[in-house]
Amino acid sequence: MTEIVDLLLVNAAQVVTCAGPGPKRGAALADAGVIERGAVAVDDGRIAAVGPTAELQSRFRSRVHMDVAGKIICPGFVDCHTHLVFAGDRVDEFERKLAGASYQELLAAGGGILSTMRATRAASLDELVALGRRRLYAMARLGTTTVEIKSGYGLDTAGELKILAAIEQLAAAAPQDIVPTFLGAHALPPEFIGDPDGYIALVCEEMLPAVAAWRNASLFNALGVPVFNDVFCEQGVFDLAQARRVLEAGLKIGLRPKIHADEFVSLGGARLAAELDAISADHLDATPPEEMAALAASQTIAVLLPGVNFHLGSHHFAQARRWVEAGAAVALATDFNPGSAPILSLPLVMAIACRYQRLTPAEALNAVTLNAAHALGLGDRLGSLEVGKQADLLVVDAPDYRHLAYWLGDNLVAAVIKAGKPLEM
Repeated sequence: MTEIVDLLLVNAAQVVTCAGPGPKRGAALADAGVIERGAVAVDDGRIAAVGPTAELQSRFRSRVHMDVAGKIICPGFVDCHTHLVFAGDRVDEFERKLAGASYQELLAAGGGILSTMRATRAASLDELVALGRRRLYAMARLGTTTVEIKSGYGLDTAGELKILAAIEQLAAAAPQDIVPTFLGAHALPPEFIGDPDGYIALVCEEMLPAVAAWRNASLFNALGVPVFNDVFCEQGVFDLAQARRVLEAGLKIGLRPKIHADEFVSLGGARLAAELDAISADHLDATPPEEMAALAASQTIAVLLPGVNFHLGSHHFAQARRWVEAGAAVALATDFNPGSAPILSLPLVMAIACRYQRLTPAEALNAVTLNAAHALGLGDRLGSLEVGKQADLLVVDAPDYRHLAYWLGDNLVAAVIKAGKPLEM
């Protein structure tokens, strides 16, 4: 007797499941879980079966039937590190960078993050939501079905709460699942120049309790979506002791840590992430071998952001191969932001990672699906095509998943299915 399901996709050149116990490490990261001439059955927003087309056609009838001959099916992409809610742009600074100005020089001169802070403080909540919605729909067209969004451009309590309110409004209407992260300790605002410890006290004693109250009343709490607490641990920003203080204060109110670590120099952030059981440590361009080993031995996901290096014109990238060989669970993300990564496309990030960090296409795909979902604490429900998981999947107009990293500047995504329903693009 055949079973009736909501949706049956058949005749895929490949179904690329990214399945397996996750997060994936070592040799497992190189296994994309390919089923040739495959099919996927979806019911009630979840994956009911994955397997060869002949097998699933014999088992199921469907209310909606999709013949995707010649194309591939893979999980929706998960962007586990973005700064998507902001106002303004940094085009003038882009030209200055091309002329040789460094990221740190721009920040020290009151530009960089502080430039975006001023524009974001001046913007209304409605303006931030409208800007965010346009960016999220662009990401959806490029195959991203889950997005983490950080605060961090308010740098005062009212501004940070305004950004979190915008993130919550976007979550209620966006085509993606949204995961919020509080990043009050993103940079030192002008009100606290010369007094970084004073600002850290404000983050810990005023902002974090306000964020906890917001979380408890928010849509995210009702949906069981985690809220994270992040800090920028970097030379010229916040030192290791200040980062520890922020992350430990967040832990006391139930916010699991994330950390920006080792982007330019190592201050010990990767080791701190392992010690505090952070859900992820991100950037990791300058992590020394002993800290690499400590993080790889932990449950913390190593999130690499090669789009930043590419946009900044750097010749130095995080050593992805060494991270994989050390046994780390590696994820990739866009780090979408106006200053160092105006990038909305995870396929572009995959392409950069393959070319400049020597990841294989399979490793890159696992890194933007299953491992990225684990970097958000959602690996049990998202990131792979496995029975019972949410049916977030893409139909890609290519005969082989490796085309996703092979092509540059093209969008191969032909259809996006979110929680079992095709999105209107």
